[in-house]
Amino acid sequence: MIAPRRFTPSISALRALEALDRLGSASAVAEEMSLTQSAVSRQLQSLEEQLDTTLIQRDRKRLSLTPAARDYVTEIRQALNQIAQASLRLQAAPLAGTLNLAILPTFGMRWLMPRLPEFARLHPDVTINMTTRLVPFSFASDGFDAAIHFGDAMWPGTQSMLLRNEQVIPVCAPGLLGERRLTTPADILSLPLLHIQTRPHAWRDWFHKQGQTGDVDLSGTLYDQFATITQAALHGLGVALMPEYLVEQDLATGRLIALHSEAVESEGAYFLVWPENKADGPALVKFRDWMSTKAQPEDPLPR
Repeated sequence: MIAPRRFTPSISALRALEALDRLGSASAVAEEMSLTQSAVSRQLQSLEEQLDTTLIQRDRKRLSLTPAARDYVTEIRQALNQIAQASLRLQAAPLAGTLNLAILPTFGMRWLMPRLPEFARLHPDVTINMTTRLVPFSFASDGFDAAIHFGDAMWPGTQSMLLRNEQVIPVCAPGLLGERRLTTPADILSLPLLHIQTRPHAWRDWFHKQGQTGDVDLSGTLYDQFATITQAALHGLGVALMPEYLVEQDLATGRLIALHSEAVESEGAYFLVWPENKADGPALVKFRDWMSTKAQPEDPLPR
């Protein structure tokens, strides 16, 4: 049900209010919106009358927002951005539609990108827009049709498909180890540990699988992406627990060395996730069907 008219102000009036909060002056708002200052003033006054609320503090010729108006703008700014993005997607959408996909940056680059040319060749009528998201989000508010997610498949209101599991291995630069010899997994604790933000318990789980169940100091530096933690490891800043497929080339060339003989399967996995209410979207159906042919079991990753 659509709200009564008095609760749905004009886009122009809302844009004027948002711009005043962002730019700080009526003259700047007028310039951005290609209006006169008097026209901006009328827009704001009309908005106040419609909502029956004081939104603007008028000090001689200076306009500023009331505290309530600033809170209001915080909410409507997101809505205005969503309207603009939806309009852009509608204008650019091809015949079969557009898929708005949230991806993990490193997995997207190393796993998805090498495969996408095949999808583009098979389905030239589908456009895929990709945006990086490192943590779960609300499909309802962010407007994505699907996401590539690491962890488990428990995401409320969604369906999912397993893409691949992940094996991890501790690695470091040869210079960090020096003449030191590591004989047990516990010896790694003598070196600085590097942590990835999206895997907060990765080191704890790895040591547990090696039989190290007591209290140990797992403190260390934190990184938000695999691209940065890889560089930290390459420059000798510590030991990183890395997905094996991401460091194979560095291990082969000797830029990194493995501190354990075998990769261990991590607790999480990579999933394609989509909201239940979008499951039948034409673009998503084509992408999901194609992705099912790339999910485990499959050929090795392209290098």
